Amino acid sequence: MSDDTIRLVTIGRILRRRWRLLAVLAVVGALVGYGTSVLLFPPRYTAAASVLLPGQWEERELLTQVDIATSSAVVDRAAATLGWKGVSGAELRDQVSAKAADGNIIEISGTADTPERAQRLSDQVAQQFVTFAARIAGGSADPEAATETEALRKKVAETNRRITDLADAADPGQTVEGVQARTELEKLRTALQEAMKKLDQADPATNKAGMVFMGPAPRPTGAAAPTRMQLIVAGALLFFLLAVIGHLAAARVSRRLHTEPEIAAALGSALLGTVDVPGERRAHRPESRGPRVRIRRLLGVDTRWDLPTPQRSGDEADRRIRYRRVCAGLRDQLPAPRRLLVVVPEGDEIARRAAGQLVAEAESDPLLRVVEVSVDRPIVPDRDTESGALVVLSAGSWTAEELAGIAEACADGRHELVGIVVAGTVLTRPTRTAGRPPDETTSAPAVRGHATGGSA
Repeated sequence: MSDDTIRLVTIGRILRRRWRLLAVLAVVGALVGYGTSVLLFPPRYTAAASVLLPGQWEERELLTQVDIATSSAVVDRAAATLGWKGVSGAELRDQVSAKAADGNIIEISGTADTPERAQRLSDQVAQQFVTFAARIAGGSADPEAATETEALRKKVAETNRRITDLADAADPGQTVEGVQARTELEKLRTALQEAMKKLDQADPATNKAGMVFMGPAPRPTGAAAPTRMQLIVAGALLFFLLAVIGHLAAARVSRRLHTEPEIAAALGSALLGTVDVPGERRAHRPESRGPRVRIRRLLGVDTRWDLPTPQRSGDEADRRIRYRRVCAGLRDQLPAPRRLLVVVPEGDEIARRAAGQLVAEAESDPLLRVVEVSVDRPIVPDRDTESGALVVLSAGSWTAEELAGIAEACADGRHELVGIVVAGTVLTRPTRTAGRPPDETTSAPAVRGHATGGSA
């Protein structure tokens, strides 16, 4: 199986076994997103007004006009006209932006907490920009240059009249000299008119002063990003993804032992066999009560998610064969009287159920006494009449250090480890009919493990 397939299987297992926890975390993330939208990012609305700049404009000139539209000279005048309480021009400058669009259009955007205020802000800034630009165009020229231009125009007009007079006074006849004189005078008049036309086109006061405010900005119908709904969805999705990533990271760094050889090596003993525990019934221990346990059970975190999906096993008769073969191996291995201490890690519900079934199948031969040992501070009762200790546990639940601590506790109690039994959950099948012998040899292929010294 490829790594991608394994990841998909793992993620699917997380979704199936932790869906309640993921749903709760998603709701918490949505609430955090809602709180963020209220406290840090309240709803904001943006409206845009357009100003048309007639004539020919270079790109750098348009950028200059964009800077002028958002300058303090324009925004402060807009703030004074609006008269909003507690809002200064400096605060409005953070809420106003401008950009140059195609067709020599400056788009001025205003952002506010309501659609009406956003519309008024953008319209007022655009109007103040047009007024300020007109004032600059009309009053920024050099007075001496303006006087000289006006004098030049008067002189050209006087020259035109003089040309007309000379043309009328010329020889009205059809002599060659008269025709040539009148032709030259007309050429001079045409040249003067073209020169004045070019002068008027080059004058910035007549070319670029007529900016046009293109009407009120449309009132915004939706809030600007990030909207409240976007923050809520983003919070839910973020918490959901963080929970999934956290599960994957925890599984990756987990040091729990999953394979039977690793468990046997950590305990320093031989594997006697594996037994099955039906995984359909979830019996909760009477002492496992309290608010914390109920919350864990409600969220579905009271069971492991990283264990493989239980595989379908045989019926109850097949499962009992596994326990009987383990008991047979113990009888062959232990001298009489056969007494054993069955050590189960505290909190391992699967192992506890397997140990109880093992005691029932042993029928006092060997005589088994089950004790639960804490993995944090393992203490095993001192040896009395037992011939050794048998460790029953489930795979994927304990680390090598925890199992080594249990082995040391058995050694401190002068118990020799005679073997290990690994328990796992399986899906059950319907019970076979009563007329079928439970020890029939056809059920033998269902056995996963082995019992040392027993029948194979």
